[in-house]
Parts: sequence; C-alpha cells; structure tokens
Amino acid sequence: MSTVSVSPAFVHPGPPPELPELPEGVTLGPRWAPWMAPLALLGGLAGALVGGLTIGLISAAAGASLSHPPPGVGIAETVVQDLAFVGAAVLFAGMAGRPARRSDFGLRSARLWGAVGWLVLAWLAFLTFSALWGAIVSDHSKQRLLHELGADRSTAGLVAAAALVTVVAPVCEELFFRGFFYRALSNWRGPWLAAIITGLVFGGVHAGPDTPAALLLPLAFFGFALCLLYRRTGSLYPCIALHVLNNCLAFGVTEHWGWQIPVLMVAALATVGLGAVLIHPRRRPQGSASAPVPA
Repeated sequence: MSTVSVSPAFVHPGPPPELPELPEGVTLGPRWAPWMAPLALLGGLAGALVGGLTIGLISAAAGASLSHPPPGVGIAETVVQDLAFVGAAVLFAGMAGRPARRSDFGLRSARLWGAVGWLVLAWLAFLTFSALWGAIVSDHSKQRLLHELGADRSTAGLVAAAALVTVVAPVCEELFFRGFFYRALSNWRGPWLAAIITGLVFGGVHAGPDTPAALLLPLAFFGFALCLLYRRTGSLYPCIALHVLNNCLAFGVTEHWGWQIPVLMVAALATVGLGAVLIHPRRRPQGSASAPVPA
C-alpha cells in the first residue's frame, strides 16, 4: 500500500475569495422564504418597542422625565431600535437551515467604479424625485428628529446624534431592509415588486411625529432606489455608502452647515470602511507561513 505524504512547507490557501459580483439572476446563499420578511418586520418592530420602553423605564427610575427625557435617552432608544431590526433579520435568516453568513446579507465586495457609477445614478434619481415632489407638495414643516436627539443642546449631543444618523442608522437599516427584507421578498414575485414593497415599508417605518408626512414618499423612493442599487451591484456596501452620504447631507443641511458636510461624509464613510475591513480579515499569502525567520 502506498502512502502520500504532505510536505511540511505546504500551507492550505484557505477558503476561496468571495466573488465581486453576482451573475444576472443568480442569488448567493440560502433562498429565504418570502413569509420571513413580514414576520421579521413585526419582530423588529416588537423588539424596538420593548427596547424603547425598557430604556425609558430605566431612565425614569433614574429620575429622568418621561415627557421630556434627556438627549442621551432618545439616542439610546434609537440605537436599541435599530439593533432590534438587525437582530430580527439574523434570527429569521438562521431559520434557513444553517447559520447566516455575512455574504448572505450582501456584505461582499463589488467592482469599485461600477458600484460608484450606480451609486451616483441612484442618488441623482432620488434627489430629482425629491425636488419634483417638493415642487408639487408645499410643506414647510421641519424635521425635529435632531432636536429630539439633543443635537442642538451640546457638543456631545451633536457628535452622538451625528454618529447615530450617519453611521449606525444606515448600517442597521441596510442590513435589515436590503440585506434581508428585500432578499426574502425577491423570492416571491421577483425583484421589482420586492423593491416597491421594500421602499414603501422603508418609508412607512420612518413615519412619526418627528418626520413630516411630506417626506415619507421621497423616503419610500429612496428605499426603492437602494434596492435597485443592491441588485445591480450584488453588494450591500454601495447601499450603505449611499445611505451614509445622504444622511450626512440631510444632517448637515438641517444644522445649516457648509464645509462641515464633506468632512462629516469622509468621517462617516471612513468609520463604515473601517468596520468593513474588520469583518473581512486579510488572508495570508500562500507560502508565507513557511518563510524562514531571519536569525
């Protein structure tokens, strides 16, 4: 009987790299059942409600006013609510028969310039739609979200609100709405109807006393455009980047900023980029482990 020996210098190259884009009509990872989308949405809403109430009760027990809570309470409630949607997506994605991987949610690379081109096109479409909608609907009400978060009360509140609006919210919302909700619905009646439904739900969940009703339809269109961007690039990162850029612009305009807006954009994108690098560890080149150590 012959045996095959492995050279001591052999180093296993590791798993194959992730593809930069998906071929047209091909999906990556498990085909999530369409019914998971509405149930995950309900689970996210329930988790957000319970989390918000818990934060409110804790702050009330500490002596804070329930009717006029301090800025930190609103920020904490919003973070918990965003994380509740991510948790719901991960929970239901895990029902597909194996633990969900980051690539299942679209956290995979894309061709740079192709992604940039589609990102710019999607953003221009959204800005054009918003301008046309604003010309049709005269609504002079202003968003009060940043005021409720305490962005106008202190420097610390401003920094915390900026981090929440430009980093935490885009990442969490994209992971749920494009990474899971849209993907699951696409297995029902195809990508176009899934994009329309996802956009409408995305706009609907932003309804509240701090968001003017006139902004809901543009937000729904934004959600629709993000779905198409995800489909064209096969990656969630361009969607996160566009969401970050748009929220930076909206935050800066609300604060009446000028040169600070591009600075905020760079800082937010750098933060998200650092997070992407951390969850995608670099693979050692083949043979590097067997290289001699200098004496």
